Amino acid sequence: MGISPSLSPVSHKNRQSWLMIGFLAVIYGPVIFHWYDGWLNKSIGIEHEYFSHGLIGLPYAAYIVWQNRKKWQRLEDRSHPLGAFLLTLGAIFYLLGSSLWVSMSFPIILAGICLWLKGTEGFKLQGFPLLLTALATPNPIPYLIAPYTLPLQVFIAACAGFILQQAGLDVSVDGIYIAVEGRMVEVAPYCAGLKMLFTSLYVTLLLLHWTDTIENGRKTRFMLLSAFGISVGANIVRNALLAWFHGTGQEENFKLLHDSWGGDLYSVFMLLLILLVFQIMQYREAVKKKSLAQGEGNQDD
Repeated sequence: MGISPSLSPVSHKNRQSWLMIGFLAVIYGPVIFHWYDGWLNKSIGIEHEYFSHGLIGLPYAAYIVWQNRKKWQRLEDRSHPLGAFLLTLGAIFYLLGSSLWVSMSFPIILAGICLWLKGTEGFKLQGFPLLLTALATPNPIPYLIAPYTLPLQVFIAACAGFILQQAGLDVSVDGIYIAVEGRMVEVAPYCAGLKMLFTSLYVTLLLLHWTDTIENGRKTRFMLLSAFGISVGANIVRNALLAWFHGTGQEENFKLLHDSWGGDLYSVFMLLLILLVFQIMQYREAVKKKSLAQGEGNQDD
């Protein structure tokens, strides 16, 4: 007697998957909605704004999981003890009820599910979307590292002051303070460019994965280092502009760049610059391969 399609193992697995997705949507849907509302409307804590790259990162992670669904189904069902531990830990965090612990439980639960259902192979398969999710989950890391950003603040203030001096302005720099025409601006910990740095590195990872370049270690290192340099350089220019606007009484421009959509637009330009560097890298690589191919062709002739 044949097995009814509704009772087939594949159908049963699909039903389990949809039930799991539904369960996760029920318990974490409000959490993710809270994140998105805060990121879009800037109604969330300043530390949580550091993870606004999750606006594009979380949907992309879901897209990768969907693309891997057939590979996931072909994996052997195999539980790993660490999966049970992570599921338990994530459940404890969630039941604590604090927004911080509930948020941090999300990637822990997802990792635990992968290990519990498919073992290490399942964890490896979903490794990159898990990484994107973890890096987009609001956590206290920005708050914890803020006290250690003083050298970066001093460096940014010195560079911004130098730029303004070259523009002929009356500028003095004292540690993290920039005085332009007698009006002082502080390069505060949250003005040291950590948010821009987090965003630029995160978007670079997305770009590398989207173009199937992330497995090339040399290109990955080059792009991450380039993103780091572009982010720091862009933040130096941004702080120079803010000091100039404040020192010359252009308060509307100061607020536009510091608190309004001007800062978002500036970040977009920075990300476009990273994209330009990536395109140049790819173009140079293509030209190099073409030259090598032509050289080999000439030798064969």
